[in-house]
Amino acid sequence: MNDLVPLGLDPVMLRAELIDAGVTDRALARLVRTGELHRLRRGAFTTGMQWEAAEASARHAMLARAVLKQARTDVVLGHVSALPEYGAPTWGLPLDVVHLIRKDRRAGRKERGVRQHQGMLLPGDVVVRNGVEVTSPDRTPLDITTVAGIEASLVVMNYFLHAGHATPEGLRARYELMRQDPFTLRTDLVLRLAVSRIESVGESRTVYLCWRHGVPAPVPQWVVYDEGGRIVARLDLAWPELKVWLEFDGREKYLKYLKEGETVVDAVLREKERESRIAELTGWRCIRITWADLQHPERTAARIIDVLRRSSAAPSFTS
Repeated sequence: MNDLVPLGLDPVMLRAELIDAGVTDRALARLVRTGELHRLRRGAFTTGMQWEAAEASARHAMLARAVLKQARTDVVLGHVSALPEYGAPTWGLPLDVVHLIRKDRRAGRKERGVRQHQGMLLPGDVVVRNGVEVTSPDRTPLDITTVAGIEASLVVMNYFLHAGHATPEGLRARYELMRQDPFTLRTDLVLRLAVSRIESVGESRTVYLCWRHGVPAPVPQWVVYDEGGRIVARLDLAWPELKVWLEFDGREKYLKYLKEGETVVDAVLREKERESRIAELTGWRCIRITWADLQHPERTAARIIDVLRRSSAAPSFTS
């Protein structure tokens, strides 16, 4: 007999809730031992199936919800812990600590794996996402800049802008209310680097690489038209005046956007045909980079600069 009683859609179940539903402590121990339940933290559980199927970001979301349900004061999820509720990327961000913001601005007790922030919550700073209170889309990306580096912060901010959760004007207005905070020194820089047209983590990291290593700033999502004025392609990043474009080749391009009946090989061949058609229409040269190239930013930047230097459209190019 399965002692695990479904408790609605919430993936997080507290011991007290399970006991109230008729699951004994002995049954709880057995369910954890057999893997039917996974213990998120003391007194909080999710199903083993949900835990095994979840990626790192979703696992953090479950842990954050457990901490939120067990909190002894009024708090909201903020910083990194707000991101999963927006479907935002968590690239480069540690997921071993749950971030909460207290509504009463008092210092919270220290607890392993939990950080309580005392920042002031202004009207409009708290919204409900997926049934839990989190910091607003105008505040969350700004808060990330106070706990993360420029590259990871840019990934998050570009996501919020591209997804339409936030606008440059809204972010800038909210920033003006927190710029005296000594922990926001990099926030203004991230705001200036952020571009809503950037569509992926890989593109954001490539733009950061260009900025960090002296590569001229590319134009995101450059549109290419055919002879009849129809849109043929949108280029990830481009240097139109130099007749060069860059494509970021991540797994997502060949897996997420597979057409019905296509294999990965079919998708690769389709992408090659697309590149040939773009080159035919524009006469431009293509640079392709991957996740592996981003692990060697200086080498990759030098490669991009070399292509730009040798572009027929820029015989006098200097970095």
